[in-house]
Amino acid sequence: MNWFALFAVLILFWFERAKAFCPVCTVAVGAGIGLSRWLKVDDTISGVWLGGLLVSLTLWTDGFLEKKKVRFWGRWFWLALGYYLITILPLYFAGLVGHIFNRLWGVDKLILGLVAGSFGFLFGVWFHFFLKRKNSGRVYFPFQKVVLPLIPLLILSFIFYLLT
Repeated sequence: MNWFALFAVLILFWFERAKAFCPVCTVAVGAGIGLSRWLKVDDTISGVWLGGLLVSLTLWTDGFLEKKKVRFWGRWFWLALGYYLITILPLYFAGLVGHIFNRLWGVDKLILGLVAGSFGFLFGVWFHFFLKRKNSGRVYFPFQKVVLPLIPLLILSFIFYLLT
């Protein structure tokens, strides 16, 4: 793994903690990952969905722990770090990350997609809460909480499809 990827993943830990996120979105992102691997989709696109899944799992777990009043210093940081490590390390040791011929712009395709997907999903979550605040705490349309984080993942998938 190169320094760019490590730096980009670590930047995610400095985002403001978001409110709890729904399990439906987590399942939708997980299904996207499984489908893309089954269809032999490029690793950048699989990485986009994997990044979205990791952010979604982190938000979901953080919300669950908050409801149970389990609080500790750096909870968001430690949850995100744990999820990213238990995902990236096995991929690295399995040879899916770090192959010299599996790069785009000098960065491993899976890591590049993972970072892009993480930021895209975070943007979608932020945009959902931004719109909800603008509308007096109400959503503009049903399933807005699910749709808005998935739209950046779909857009990024299309962009990486065109690039690869």
